[in-house]
Amino acid sequence: MAAGSVPGEDKLPLGPLSNFSCGTVSPGSSQDRERKSSWPGWRDLGGGQAGSGPVRLASQMQAGAAAQVPGAGPRTQKSDQTQPPPLPPTEEGHGERLVELHTSFRELFTFFCANATMHGAIRLVCSSQNRLKTVSWGLLFLGAMSALYWQFGILFEQYWRYPVIMTVSVHSEGKLFPSVTLCDMNPHRPRLVSQHLQALDKFAQENIHALYKFNFSGSGDAPLAESPGPEPTFQLDRSIRLQRLSGPGGQNRVGFRLCNSTGGDCFYRAYSSGVTAVRAWYRFHYVNILAMLPTGEDSHQDHGGHFVFSCRYNGQDCQARHFQTFHHPTYGSCYTFDGMWAAQHPGITHGISLVLRAEQQDHLPLLSTEAGIKVMVHKRNHTPFLEHRGFSIRPGTETTIGIREDEVHRLGSPYSNCTDGAEGVDVPLPHNATYTMQACLVSCFQQLMVNTCSCGYYFYPLPAGAEYCSYARRPAWGHCFYRLYRQLENHQLPCVSRCPRPCKESSYKLSAGTSRWPSSRSEDWILAVLGKHSRRNRSWGRSPRPRSNVAKVNIFFQELNYRTVDETPVYSVPQLLSAMGSLWSLWFGSSVLSVVELLELLFDATALTLLLGRRRLHRVQRSRPGAAHTPEASQLPSDCDDVRHPGAQLAGLPEALAGVSAEELGQVWVPQTPEPA
Repeated sequence: MAAGSVPGEDKLPLGPLSNFSCGTVSPGSSQDRERKSSWPGWRDLGGGQAGSGPVRLASQMQAGAAAQVPGAGPRTQKSDQTQPPPLPPTEEGHGERLVELHTSFRELFTFFCANATMHGAIRLVCSSQNRLKTVSWGLLFLGAMSALYWQFGILFEQYWRYPVIMTVSVHSEGKLFPSVTLCDMNPHRPRLVSQHLQALDKFAQENIHALYKFNFSGSGDAPLAESPGPEPTFQLDRSIRLQRLSGPGGQNRVGFRLCNSTGGDCFYRAYSSGVTAVRAWYRFHYVNILAMLPTGEDSHQDHGGHFVFSCRYNGQDCQARHFQTFHHPTYGSCYTFDGMWAAQHPGITHGISLVLRAEQQDHLPLLSTEAGIKVMVHKRNHTPFLEHRGFSIRPGTETTIGIREDEVHRLGSPYSNCTDGAEGVDVPLPHNATYTMQACLVSCFQQLMVNTCSCGYYFYPLPAGAEYCSYARRPAWGHCFYRLYRQLENHQLPCVSRCPRPCKESSYKLSAGTSRWPSSRSEDWILAVLGKHSRRNRSWGRSPRPRSNVAKVNIFFQELNYRTVDETPVYSVPQLLSAMGSLWSLWFGSSVLSVVELLELLFDATALTLLLGRRRLHRVQRSRPGAAHTPEASQLPSDCDDVRHPGAQLAGLPEALAGVSAEELGQVWVPQTPEPA
């Protein structure tokens, strides 16, 4: 061994240094540990600081290169003179970076499984030495994930159906007394069309006699005719007659035929009951006559004040301002009681009590076949549709009607198709009335009637600018009307979809009881007292059964308790999140923060994919023909000069290590002494 030489210097292993790469290895990474282990003589003392690596060690070796090794000769001192000045000490470690990505997907997945809070994820890493366990836990993990998202799919499918449940609750408080509409069921003969109605009665007698051989001249029930008036400007369409029709299976039916304007398409309106057929046929001709009346003609003005004998509410007399009057083409003179009183107590004494006239002096027997009083209980400002919701009261009786109120509160979109008023409906309501589904359906049909048949049906409110249908003006309107009405009955018209149910709706449950009134013992004096109020009616005293001309009605709240039926969503947003959390805890036993960990994994994987793709694209661009290539040695950073020229610094490696403590570096170079020859 030469004097002044370092033991083992000539046999210093330089092979591992050729595999060392500077500036591209993260301290503490798997590649760093692999390269350290490839250097002979590296030993881990266990006290090293994280982040110290070969680059830091090389810097400190340069800083301690000037130290003299005992026993060194002139060669060592000469090398100290040519050694460049020591570099300033670097900062301790690299410090914590703001964003630090993993170097590979394997490292990313390993870090996630080792640190995730989801149950079962750690088993994918800790059992890596046993492939059977790793595969088994991987399949269990994927199976649990699949089952979780399958149940999530079922949960969201149920949520997007927006199911509701009905919640019933009972409340007790004062309520406004409802409106009550009463009609005398005595349609009158307007004076302006009295001759037209007389001609219709004679035409009806001819048709009934032709079918049933019934002679009205010998019966006391013949239709009453008014005194002749001016010459009629209206002619009955005598081609529309009652006739027998052959139904399916040889069944005989009665009806009439309606054709279009050309006569090529005819519609048969047939009925199995002859009574129903006669009434429908008479009603069709009747509305054609009434359509000739001027708009706004008040045909019940001569009967005002004679329908209601007496009225009391809550022990007090009713006033005339509490009633609104109108005329119905079929049910005659009608009165709506609208007192706007709040019901404070239940019971018959706190309701409304009316004594009514029920005589049939001007009755049209072919238009209405029942005698009595038509009654309907409804909300205030609601249009009463008596033909749909009304009920009848028998003459000569006292009828007691108890009311119970129910309120229905429906959820709006997306749970149900309901509306809070007429603002969201494209169907104009008549007379700016409060929105009801029945009023909307009637208005929708009338609007379709005007658009299709160019006129409106007489029994329904007329839109602005339109006129009522009459075959004197439009001969084929009946064919158009019955075709359209059949489509409405078969739900083929868009009116049902255009008229949603109201989101808040009140309904009344009625219970009725009847008794004979007046009784046989009190009949004489009660009718005598009531007769004083009807001196203008000459037939009152001559009636063979005067008790059948009166009726008494009592309407009251049975109880002030009312029910509310509220729609409640089965899955609200908090309930949906709760159900999702229960399923997530069932399969993985974790929380919302575990979901954040999954999102972090997806974010890191996406960022790593973009980074590796960018690096691959950069390599492809550099490997294209004609691209400038530099020697591989020139691509190394400046702090790797010792690797390019190992002989310049490795000669003084032991001297550098002599000036560095093990506590500072954590790792030390131990030169290997060659065995003696």
